[in-house]
Amino acid sequence: MSAGTGPNDGRSETDGETLAAVDELDGRPHLVVADVSRDEAWAAVEEPAAVALEEWA
Repeated sequence: MSAGTGPNDGRSETDGETLAAVDELDGRPHLVVADVSRDEAWAAVEEPAAVALEEWA
């Protein structure tokens, strides 16, 4: 898996299905957010650096 961005193939922002989960990368927990309708469309941040949703409001 590799992180990156690319063309959106002419699709609008609402065409994707986004999911989030905590997963282990390189032996450390990360928050991973992915558009499961597209290959290689994901981002990850180390879990201790992730902000709880309640803290955004």
